[in-house]
Amino acid sequence: MIGDENRLLTGPEAGITRDSISVEWRWQGKDRDWPVKLFDTAGMRKKSRVQSKLEKLSVADALRAIKFAEVVVLLLDAEKPFEKQDLQIADLALREGRALVIAVNKWDLIEDKNDAMRNLREMADRLLPQAPGLPIAPLSAKTGAGLNRLMPAVTQVYIDWNARVKTPELNDWLHEATSRHAPPAVSGQRIKLRYIAQTKTRPPTFVAQCTRAEELPASYKRYLVNGIRDAFDIKAVPIRLILKKPNNPYANKKERR
Repeated sequence: MIGDENRLLTGPEAGITRDSISVEWRWQGKDRDWPVKLFDTAGMRKKSRVQSKLEKLSVADALRAIKFAEVVVLLLDAEKPFEKQDLQIADLALREGRALVIAVNKWDLIEDKNDAMRNLREMADRLLPQAPGLPIAPLSAKTGAGLNRLMPAVTQVYIDWNARVKTPELNDWLHEATSRHAPPAVSGQRIKLRYIAQTKTRPPTFVAQCTRAEELPASYKRYLVNGIRDAFDIKAVPIRLILKKPNNPYANKKERR
């Protein structure tokens, strides 16, 4: 149902949806009217249970849709959330650089909702650390409860996915971050980060000049990414940080000699 209009056929049995079905509508948010194009993909059963050729094609179509989406809403079962396949799909969406929202269906069957929500939050942060603070929208497709939480979560991660930070602010942050926790020394020489700029959005992507970039530990790179998240309030979406060696202004002169 979209608004007050029934649009798609669904049910508890797997395999009802075979093709990706697109539905267009407009959603009125707090500050603007959002055009939305929703692709309802086939549900993905465990690989061992996917038998027919048609169902295999449906799964391939759903995976392809993830690669071209802007925001991916992954629908989980409240009674058995974050199964192995759920995590594989979530990981694929984040590796592809998509914004991700976790929707949890059958919330009407959960008795202690506060405890269940705490567990979901802990599981999401632990199992998907590459997107801390990932939005979770519990809902019931049967009763309609909680559906009003879904689109605000979708639009917020879309805004964060398009976040842009000014270069002077980034470099002020970099100076403070490296002063507070300096990069490590390798073979007696300290790694230096000298400049950072955002090169694109969707997802937010940053390039930093870094001496001996290939030797910077992954833990320090995580420190920088988490620092960008906290300093500029970019939550729950993938952040890409690319490290490049500074240009050597004397390289061409040496070649000419």
